[in-house]
Amino acid sequence: MSSAEGGMASPVTVITGREPLVRLAERLAAEPLVAFDLEADSLHHYREKVCLIQITTPRETVLVDPLAVTELSPLAPVMAARDTRKVMHGADYDIRSLFRDFAIEVNNLFDTMIACQFLGEREVGLAAVLKKRFGVELDKRYQKADWSKRPLTEGMMAYAVQDTSLLIDLYRQLAAELQSGGRLSWVEEESELVSRVRAVSRDHEPLFLRFKGAARMEPRTLAVLEELLRFRDDRARRSDLPPFKILGTEALRELAEKRPLRPEDLGGIPGLSPLLIGRLGKGIVAAIARGCELAPEILPRYPVSLRTKRDACCEERLQRLKKWRERTAKELGMDAGIMANNALLESLAEAAPADVPQLAAKVSIKEWQLREFGSALVEVLR
Repeated sequence: MSSAEGGMASPVTVITGREPLVRLAERLAAEPLVAFDLEADSLHHYREKVCLIQITTPRETVLVDPLAVTELSPLAPVMAARDTRKVMHGADYDIRSLFRDFAIEVNNLFDTMIACQFLGEREVGLAAVLKKRFGVELDKRYQKADWSKRPLTEGMMAYAVQDTSLLIDLYRQLAAELQSGGRLSWVEEESELVSRVRAVSRDHEPLFLRFKGAARMEPRTLAVLEELLRFRDDRARRSDLPPFKILGTEALRELAEKRPLRPEDLGGIPGLSPLLIGRLGKGIVAAIARGCELAPEILPRYPVSLRTKRDACCEERLQRLKKWRERTAKELGMDAGIMANNALLESLAEAAPADVPQLAAKVSIKEWQLREFGSALVEVLR
């Protein structure tokens, strides 16, 4: 397949069979640098899946269609190889998805988005970075496309190719700048941590825990909300649609708080059209009724995390640490939260290590942070 749309000037190979995939894996095994990206269908289906994998080396860009060649084990050794650097931008989601769908692990990752953060870039999205550094504009029409549809249009393929075609050049630029600033090892460690992330199953926990604002709701409202979320989830599963396409967040919030118990009372709820009420009205009020009927002694309550109250000395240490962070981050030209997050500073303030060995033993701190800032942190705490 080939396309001139979106700037794709030459034919692009789309792999749809095992033998071409095996040959690709053999070529990739000889490459020191390989760029990856993927497209999924989370905006269009109940259970998201990887629908396309883009791969670029210094010699070629290839698209792998995992809907056609579903067994991707030939790629696993390349992705796991520590002598092949994998370049990705904002890799967290991709790493989780590759392991979830194909049990593929990634080693020797370099995340160009993290690199941009550590260089103090204000905008770190791929589109913004490519525009700034290469003058290339990504076609935003396809950011929310349904990548599970086949055949892929020429425009979609052009967009997919752009996502990785410049990643190796971008990596070389960023790595050189990081090396010059003494921060390359920082990004390599951060990228290694990202390569270990995995999708976590949340099938057995209440759905309201993932609902924004639920922590402020009283128990009866939570009970109604949970029943509404279960109803929505069931309809989404049966319709193979994302839950938000069944009922929106604001409509759910209003329903949980106002608790209308007749279909004819649903008309005043924002986001509920007459068509939607006709289709879902009976199920909505039945869900509300179930939540209203739940016995008081078994009403759900949002879990409250008890935070240890800091004493005056600990609080004073924390404030000194925050001032040090702001000053140091400004000197480095990077975001203070990227350099050291609040959780680290709170742990340091509570542990109050007297020296660097104590700091390393008592506090969960990254190696680059310990190496670069360990002595300074001990001095601040002293």
